[in-house]
Amino acid sequence: MYRYDEIDATLVAERVAQFRDQTRRFLAGSLPEEEYRPLRLRNGLYIQKHAPMLRVAVPYGLLSTRQLRMLAHLARKYDRGYGHFTTRQNIQYNWPKLADVPDILADLASVEMHSIQTSGNCIRNTTADHFAGIAPDEIDDPRPYCEIIRQWSTLHPEFSYLPRKFKIAVTGSPADRAASEVHDIGLHLKRDAAGQIGFEVLVGGGLGRTPIIGKTIRDFLPREHLLSYLEAILRIYNQYGRRDNIYKARIKILVKSKGPESFRQLVEAEWALIREASPELTLTDAEIDRMRGFFRPPPYERLADINVTQGQPVEFQAWYRYNTRPHKVPGYRAVVVSLKAHGEAPGDMTADQMDAVADLADRVSSGEVRTTHDQNLVLGEVRQIDLIETWQGLKALNLATPNIGTLTDMICCPGLDFCSLANAGSIGIAKQIQERFSDFDYLYDLGHIEIKMSGCMNACGHHHVGNIGILGVDKHGEEWYQITLGGSASTHSALGEVIGPSVAKDVVAATIEHILDVYVARREDGEEFLQTVRRIGVEPFAEKVYGKAN
Repeated sequence: MYRYDEIDATLVAERVAQFRDQTRRFLAGSLPEEEYRPLRLRNGLYIQKHAPMLRVAVPYGLLSTRQLRMLAHLARKYDRGYGHFTTRQNIQYNWPKLADVPDILADLASVEMHSIQTSGNCIRNTTADHFAGIAPDEIDDPRPYCEIIRQWSTLHPEFSYLPRKFKIAVTGSPADRAASEVHDIGLHLKRDAAGQIGFEVLVGGGLGRTPIIGKTIRDFLPREHLLSYLEAILRIYNQYGRRDNIYKARIKILVKSKGPESFRQLVEAEWALIREASPELTLTDAEIDRMRGFFRPPPYERLADINVTQGQPVEFQAWYRYNTRPHKVPGYRAVVVSLKAHGEAPGDMTADQMDAVADLADRVSSGEVRTTHDQNLVLGEVRQIDLIETWQGLKALNLATPNIGTLTDMICCPGLDFCSLANAGSIGIAKQIQERFSDFDYLYDLGHIEIKMSGCMNACGHHHVGNIGILGVDKHGEEWYQITLGGSASTHSALGEVIGPSVAKDVVAATIEHILDVYVARREDGEEFLQTVRRIGVEPFAEKVYGKAN
């Protein structure tokens, strides 16, 4: 993984010192709230419902075990013993004291971490496929390009005060595991007819109040022009993006209003000027290779694939099937660490669990851990002969629930329990669903289903693109929930369709059961839930839920 050089270390240390002084002055009353607010936001610090919330950057989801142990230390010393992993592959702490935040940032800096640009109207953490570098279907490893983007975008003077927040995702495989089509910019690595590496560039995706799937504005961008083309897109957005209305400030609104083709023409014209005026933005093969050197694979052993499930308990066989994934190197598997144990808040992890997973990763997975878009973790380099030990270790930590890709492997925002923007709770609904659908044989029979849940229209839980989406709404001070069907954030993304009026809080799980009854009755052989919804439409589901055609 990338290691800080002297410039990185100095920059982060200076930022910590600056924020320490800013916080001291704010607490002393000499720095007004209106001046302190943008400063804390630039350091990832929000004021939530009960306490400050600090969001820590995990660049493209990659952690060393040393860094994971530091996250455990922060949870134990400064919070309430746990952290929350997000769909941006970051981690959030919900209970730090404001006066302690500079100390937290200093501790993070000691392990080459920070919270810079995890909030505010700037370029946020660039995300990637959590199986980057190990996926058998990968065209190229996206992480070197993510790091190039990170270094270019961090404290970029021209893009520090954009019209609105800005998110970039990079995927190196035809299967999009980074939800790139619902990002401000989505980059898909591909090869041209000559075998050269480049990117398909999508712009204008996003969720929230106006969900939109991104549009392709360039079918193939040679990799050497990555930064200059990104700079062109950001300049057009900075120039034409609205700043008079927060709800219309995202680039998706600009692309929609101008039209993808008109927007593309603006970008291409700006790009031509940038290439001529700023040749230093052109990436050389040497620079790309240098960056690639930080992500060299570990020294793999020469192993053959083996059948590790033979003669093993049924519980292990289920875990192997659902919580491990193929690896491009024979004799290895990737292991998904489930942060979706039934009865627990999705995405939460205790300090003790973090420490223990770090110890396990040192033993079985080359000392690295990955965070996922789905709010789980991944051990990417596990030898198949070590899978039983890995399962036993995770099982002892309550991190081996064999539910990855099933109904209870849901994405869930913190909702009304923590967030000051939320209209309704999410965690309680997640537990309601977990309790009702606790039979794993039933979950396995249902097959792959993605539930995504948000406590408000900001869509931090990506409900728009859930196979089943759940949105919490406020009706006269009561919590109600709108249900959508047919969404997807993977390849060929789609927005879900609302099936009808919102349902009461205490019947959300029962409503989902009605939906699943229709699926089981109407599915064809081998058909997954999303395929059935797209084939028959949402009306049969609505009739079951509401008792009549809606």
